Amino acid sequence: MNTDISERQKKILDFIIDYISESGYPPTVREIASATGLSSSATVHAHLSKLEKSGYIKRVKGSSRSIEIIKSQHNKKADSDEINNNVVLIPVVGNVAAGKPILAEENIEEYFPVTNDFISDFNNVFMLKVKGDSMINAGILDRDYIIVRKQSIARNGEIVVALIEDEATVKRFLKTDKVIKLIPENDYMKPITVKVVDIVGKVIGVLRKYF
Repeated sequence: MNTDISERQKKILDFIIDYISESGYPPTVREIASATGLSSSATVHAHLSKLEKSGYIKRVKGSSRSIEIIKSQHNKKADSDEINNNVVLIPVVGNVAAGKPILAEENIEEYFPVTNDFISDFNNVFMLKVKGDSMINAGILDRDYIIVRKQSIARNGEIVVALIEDEATVKRFLKTDKVIKLIPENDYMKPITVKVVDIVGKVIGVLRKYF
């Protein structure tokens, strides 16, 4: 066993490997601290920095769940290839505006890890954080993260992200002969009726944080 890392760092590394194996995505700094008996996030970051410098892990800047396992304590790739190949980092977009590239670097706030068995095709996929309760009857709550596939067309009944006066809204799409209706999934809200709408993408998944 390698001695370039401390016993505490070995414990942290073991926890990260076990966590990814069970959950399909890496733990947060807070979860690492709780599991390993550390009271300070700064201390966890220091240990993670040492693990990264020693080549055991890799982190992606700007994401709370960004740890990738590079090698185990036995200096082998172990199950890291299988673990990392099962996780894809999806960009979380902070702003959607007409005429601007959605996935431009300045629009990306962080990256969110999602396993391959949750979504089969990650091409042109991004995430948005939901604001408001207009889609609660569809199981989309305030502060949820929706996974969106970028596309400019939609079928009736699909939940879409659309731009209304340069503001993104999440609604159910319905097109009639004369108008387009963006229908909320909330009994206390009325549909938005327009003649033309800019479809940003189709909602293909919902994720919820409990911390």
